[in-house]
Amino acid sequence: MPNLLIELFSEEIPARMQARAADDLKKLVTDGLVEAGLTYAGAAAFSTPRRLALAVDGVLAESPTIREERKGPRVDAPEKAIEGFLRGAGVSKDQLEIRDEKKGQVYFATITRPGRPAAKIVAEVLESAIRGFPWPKAMLWGAGQLRWVRPLHSILCILTDDAGEASVVPLEIDGIKAGNTTEGHRFMGSGRFAVTGFDDYAARLKRDRVVLDATERADHIWQEATNLAFAQGLQVVEDRGLLAEVAGLVEWPVVLMGAINAEFLDLPPEVLQTSMKEHQKFFSVRNPKTGRIEKFITVANRETADHGATILAGNQKVLAARLSDAKFFWENDLRTIREKGLEGMAAGLSDVTFHNKLGSQADRIKRIEALAREIAPMVGAKPDLAAEAARVAKADLQSEMVGEFPELQGLMGRYYAQAAGHDDGVPEACEEHYKPLGPGDAVPSAPVSVAVALADKIDTLTGFWAIDEKPTGSKDPYALRRAALGVIRLVLGNGLRFQIETILEMETREHATHQFVADGKANDTSNPFYRLLAFDRLRDGIRDPKVRRELTEKFLQGENTLRESDNDHGAIFERSLEKLNLDILHVTESVLAFLHDRLKVHLRDEGIRHDVIDACLAMELNDDLTLLVKRAEALADFLKTDDGDNLLQGFKRANNILTQAEEKDGVEYAFGADVKFAETPEEKALFAALDAADAKIGPAMAAEDYATAMAAMADMRAPIDAFFEAVQVNAENQVVRRNRLNLLSRIRAICLAVADLTRIEG
Repeated sequence: MPNLLIELFSEEIPARMQARAADDLKKLVTDGLVEAGLTYAGAAAFSTPRRLALAVDGVLAESPTIREERKGPRVDAPEKAIEGFLRGAGVSKDQLEIRDEKKGQVYFATITRPGRPAAKIVAEVLESAIRGFPWPKAMLWGAGQLRWVRPLHSILCILTDDAGEASVVPLEIDGIKAGNTTEGHRFMGSGRFAVTGFDDYAARLKRDRVVLDATERADHIWQEATNLAFAQGLQVVEDRGLLAEVAGLVEWPVVLMGAINAEFLDLPPEVLQTSMKEHQKFFSVRNPKTGRIEKFITVANRETADHGATILAGNQKVLAARLSDAKFFWENDLRTIREKGLEGMAAGLSDVTFHNKLGSQADRIKRIEALAREIAPMVGAKPDLAAEAARVAKADLQSEMVGEFPELQGLMGRYYAQAAGHDDGVPEACEEHYKPLGPGDAVPSAPVSVAVALADKIDTLTGFWAIDEKPTGSKDPYALRRAALGVIRLVLGNGLRFQIETILEMETREHATHQFVADGKANDTSNPFYRLLAFDRLRDGIRDPKVRRELTEKFLQGENTLRESDNDHGAIFERSLEKLNLDILHVTESVLAFLHDRLKVHLRDEGIRHDVIDACLAMELNDDLTLLVKRAEALADFLKTDDGDNLLQGFKRANNILTQAEEKDGVEYAFGADVKFAETPEEKALFAALDAADAKIGPAMAAEDYATAMAAMADMRAPIDAFFEAVQVNAENQVVRRNRLNLLSRIRAICLAVADLTRIEG
């Protein structure tokens, strides 16, 4: 069977597009071949800066002949229906066959589609793939209609038979005819040459200084770089993303190591690394003894007579100019800090809008500071330190360094906080309060960092919820899902214990207050809302939302005259009250529900079923996330056991019987079960088992000892099974029946005290 080789040769393809383009070429061509009836044994795609290549092995020489029977209308059907069938099948009436079926005689058509040569099919499939290629960005080149990422120069497309004879697939696209030739390296190659198959193609390219496989290029770069660094007692800073990008910039990688001028060595290592990566695509080389970045690795695309000396000299000259800029930014920022302090640097954030409905960055920092102070005792941090960290955590957004390299935000905050004399965890909080940024990012554990990180993310969530900017479908422009997952990981990763609804309500109230102040409704001291605002400030220290609502009602009793008045102040007060209470409650509950949804996703990734999570979410204290997860894990482990599974079935049976009886009788069987009415040993044994379980489960749940509670539930399994096997619940004696139904109610109540098992599937 023939082997197919395709190469699309062009000007340099952007490195970030190459891997995806190679996969797209493979999928488009192989799917097209299979759809046309050409199967194959295997396929592999490759990419270099100037070419996409695809090798397909074991392609059929031609597509098979296909014979298809198609059932048509009945013989006595209208003539138009028969004519339509003939047109669709592509046959004449005399070619139809009549067969007897249950509903009468029916026409059948036998359609034969002869096979086609592989070359013809390949030409059609490849032309379709090229013309419809899904480049992220494509341009119209020359006078033709072909859109390609860069000018397409040639197409190599050959079929090689088992004897090694290669034939060119006849194909022409916008004046580019397919052939059997390609060319090697732009500078070190020997011009165009013909190939006979993939092995010949790959070998000739390597002789002409082109490494076809991107993985092979990346491995070569890393091996050479680490060897050069090791020889001088240094280490290459690993960066897999940069390695993949550089491997897409060169066809013949030549690895060179150069030195950084001594005047730049005192810059923070991350500044050196970021500057070299972003502007020059250099790898950083670290001295493991000092931690400083002292040298760099660059990858050239050609060999030179002076072994890269001229290339290195040019690169070092350009690098020096870039690092001079970085040094200028660094020194300017340090000068600003010496003159104004870090809070002085942050003062300019009052002119930076965070969101037009949520105020400036300075407004946001004030909210984060107040919330961090409230959260601090819950996470073991000193409130004053948490507030200090919050005030300066985003100061580096005003620095020139972060203006040039936004990806260094937070990290530069730590350096600047240290330079400004902050300590006791404040510098670390400046860097870590953005974390965790993703599933693989580390979770901060220092108390001050945790307090500010939680305050930052909770302010973001409640703020955007308050202005009704929630994620919809796949759209999440403000990264609120990431913020919610960050809150969850901070709480769970540090084993924090608090009711998060209280904090959500507190911050939502801040956002609501901001909206009224921004609208100019709270500036007049004669305005009744001014008094409400002042009262709200006085009760800031109260964390329990229920107590807050009670105090508000008491406050309103003193405002009855204003509430009943017909003037504008009374109307303003009513609107203010509604905003500060009804809307705040709605937003708080909505944000908590969003956190629960994100938690469900997180726990499903950890292997806990969604119905198990739902069963625990239905219980009280579901806003204590650590407690919630602890309960869900214990329940999930319990339900994996035979005892857990059988007890669940017993619970569902009891609940079903009880529910049906309550609906039929119109009463609730919730109390009154008495052992003196028990008639069978199994019935009496169940009474004893329920008493024993009740005595254990209540204290265990209060002590959050879920393992003991689950073990007590497991002890009920055998008595419940025996009861249902031996006892008829709906006895003729109504006293006995009611007693047994009340006994089932005890089973339900004891089980529901642990989790809402009605939500468990199966």
